[in-house]
Amino acid sequence: MAGFLGEYEATLDTKGRFLLPVGFKKQMEDESDSRFVVNRGMEKYLSLYPWKTWEVIFNDLNNLSDFDPEIRQFKRFFLNGATILELDSAGRLLVPPNLKPHAELEKDIVLLATGRIIEIWDKSKYTKFFAEFPTESVSSMANKLLNKKFIMPGEA
Repeated sequence: MAGFLGEYEATLDTKGRFLLPVGFKKQMEDESDSRFVVNRGMEKYLSLYPWKTWEVIFNDLNNLSDFDPEIRQFKRFFLNGATILELDSAGRLLVPPNLKPHAELEKDIVLLATGRIIEIWDKSKYTKFFAEFPTESVSSMANKLLNKKFIMPGEA
């Protein structure tokens, strides 16, 4: 599989570690690669990148011109706090203390697959986000973003 599917709940221990769900481990391209990069998400969550995904994104960023002020600003935001993580012998990842405030992580978290990236949300913020999400707009979003990108089976 070229990405991740699923939504899993986990708990941060007193040191800020959580078990990477087995469901995600089974979906990893190379189960022997235990390296990840975590950084601030675009909203109030953290983004967890498998190492191979991060390498592609990081190389793309390095190919952008540092002479463009908007690119420099984006790089500062995007790379600020990015940290290499490795699964420990118990299959846990440590959330860096400096990143926890961005996502307002407490104890209970939700890991949400969004393709190649796993988002780490505080459970209460995640629940609130979806409770307040205007579900009627999903259809118009799909039409705007996905229309004519792919054909559903049976259509042609």
